[in-house]
Amino acid sequence: MIITPLRKDEHPPWDLLLLADPSEDMVSAYLKGGYCYVAELDNSVVGIIVLFPKSKDIIEIKNIAVSEYLHGKGIGSKLIKHGIEAAKEKGFNTVEIGTGNSSISQLALYQKAGFRIIGIDHDFFVRHYPEPIYENGIQCRDMIRLSMQI
Repeated sequence: MIITPLRKDEHPPWDLLLLADPSEDMVSAYLKGGYCYVAELDNSVVGIIVLFPKSKDIIEIKNIAVSEYLHGKGIGSKLIKHGIEAAKEKGFNTVEIGTGNSSISQLALYQKAGFRIIGIDHDFFVRHYPEPIYENGIQCRDMIRLSMQI
């Protein structure tokens, strides 16, 4: 597997981006100012990570997704490691990420990677998405915020 920046002339893999964030408007907004990297396996894009600068010191992983048939194969972990290294190279000292209260496997993945929970944005998904989101039989209401010093 190789991870490379998305080229300016390359269309983003919307199928993957929308797996992680169902709002095309929100994805479009952070794609414009973010750093996008794609993971390729056998000449197919199988993963994506988007980093978005919040300040001169803090960058946020706004989107990370892996093709569903490849979940549990370590691709997400490799994308996170790549994102952290890219953030260091760009001079950031903190990486943040947010996920839904219902995103149980993602929450475990981020904590295994070294992120620590720093807060909860109550009703984030209720305020920002027109339709209710359900995962694992749980309504996604709250944004769990995590952070890592690098």
